Amino acid sequence: MKTGYFSKHGPLPNAVAISRSVPKGWPGKRYMKLAPQWDWLKLPEEQYLEKYGKLLDGLNAQEVYNDLVKLGGEDVTLLCWEGPTKFCHRHLVAEWLSKNLNIEVTEVEN
Repeated sequence: MKTGYFSKHGPLPNAVAISRSVPKGWPGKRYMKLAPQWDWLKLPEEQYLEKYGKLLDGLNAQEVYNDLVKLGGEDVTLLCWEGPTKFCHRHLVAEWLSKNLNIEVTEVEN
């Protein structure tokens, strides 16, 4: 499992969007259970982390993983908007899955 962002990795056949919105005309798959609420995007980072942490706490990591693999295969790439070095919820998801399932979730390198 990997993470990436729309402008670079959107065309990947195994991509699954975990964001509230997607690029116009993007034909890919989506998994809305991991998408943050719109109003959270305007919060200070600390408050965002608290709210998103509660969202993740309410989910079962194994079920989420199974759902994502059904959508994108074993090599699924989770997508959102931010570049690789910017704060983004996909990194929180990667950390959460890694911690709870003892798996490696890394950012796509190319």
